[in-house]
Amino acid sequence: MDFALSAKAQDYQSRLTEFMTELVLPAEASYHAYREEKGPNDHTVPPVVEELKIEARKRGLWNLFLPSESGLTNLEYAPLAETSGWSLEIAPEAINCAAPDTGNMETLHLFANEQQRKQWLDPLLNGEIRSAFAMTEPAVASSDARNIETTIERDVSGNGDYVINGRKWWITGAADPRCKILIVMGRTNPDAASHQQQSMVLVPADTPGVDIQRSLPVFGWQDQHGHCEIVFDNVRVPAENLLYEEGSGFAIAQARLGPGRIHHCMRALGAAERALALMIDRVSTRVAFGKPLAEQGVVRESIAKSRNEIDQARLLCEKAAWTIDQWGNKAAHVLVSQIKSVAPQVACNVIDRAIQVHGAAGICDDVPLARLYAWHRAMRLFDGPDEVHMRTIARAELGREKSALAAACTKSGGH
Repeated sequence: MDFALSAKAQDYQSRLTEFMTELVLPAEASYHAYREEKGPNDHTVPPVVEELKIEARKRGLWNLFLPSESGLTNLEYAPLAETSGWSLEIAPEAINCAAPDTGNMETLHLFANEQQRKQWLDPLLNGEIRSAFAMTEPAVASSDARNIETTIERDVSGNGDYVINGRKWWITGAADPRCKILIVMGRTNPDAASHQQQSMVLVPADTPGVDIQRSLPVFGWQDQHGHCEIVFDNVRVPAENLLYEEGSGFAIAQARLGPGRIHHCMRALGAAERALALMIDRVSTRVAFGKPLAEQGVVRESIAKSRNEIDQARLLCEKAAWTIDQWGNKAAHVLVSQIKSVAPQVACNVIDRAIQVHGAAGICDDVPLARLYAWHRAMRLFDGPDEVHMRTIARAELGREKSALAAACTKSGGH
């Protein structure tokens, strides 16, 4: 395995770092000032984001996540996604690499027909609209997709439309007025095999019966894009809005979530690096009990632990990305579960330490640590909670064929 940056990745990294330091990080003040002025229930995008998108396209920093568009491998994209994670609320969207659009674009790229791509994928790739992915439901444990209760039924007595009924929640992006399309997962055939009961359909956001009831806050914060609870009440869409084929919903979800999960992890490492940088700056300038905090042993231990954890997680993330590049999502699924259960926890650990050394300043909005912590604590739940990924890892380990060494030592009783 070789995780060294290619010449192409080095060039992108140099240009992206320049874009971040010159434009993105300085734009954060304008972004938050706009949001404070508008209030938490206003989900329009701050104008500075659209300005940054124009500049990113000029610099060739656009759609970096999608190999067919950028020519970058997952391994080459990893440090770029990490860099964007330093400004999590702005940078990913500024370069058109923000969830859930990235996962939706990958899904449309892989499974949509030509007409669906033209209607929805092209404007998403151009950054003209946004989208949402409606899978999670409040009434069931949606980490097991077989539990999903939303129904997608064919009206065979009428014109063949699909009729959708159900309730979804935590549907990221649906509150943004630029959100024009929802990819909805529901049950089309309850009598089929358990992994073939679900399908996905494309539902324009303005379709009658789509009722966005509220946007859910994360630890008290309202994201600009919103995380919505949506009721689908006899929502009708034409049969041609089916994505791929009936019964393929579970398989599509797995294909969608693999790269999406690892992209979240890449960005989480960038957030952890920012927290560590803030921690180091704070302890280098803050004096307590007659000497800088940086000279306190417990503080030095926090810095050392943070560096160890970030670097360990990065190597695991790179291994997962490299494996996807070499052998595909299926071959990397255990590694993806490993990094998905590791990276958010590492980010939480580092951010929490940074909050601690900032004291009271760390829990207010004068520094971004509280918002970063809220998001990465939530990340331990979305795209599969830690426990589900740990289950996957344990199951793979228990099913692994014993090595010659393991067989020999267990045969001898461990002596």
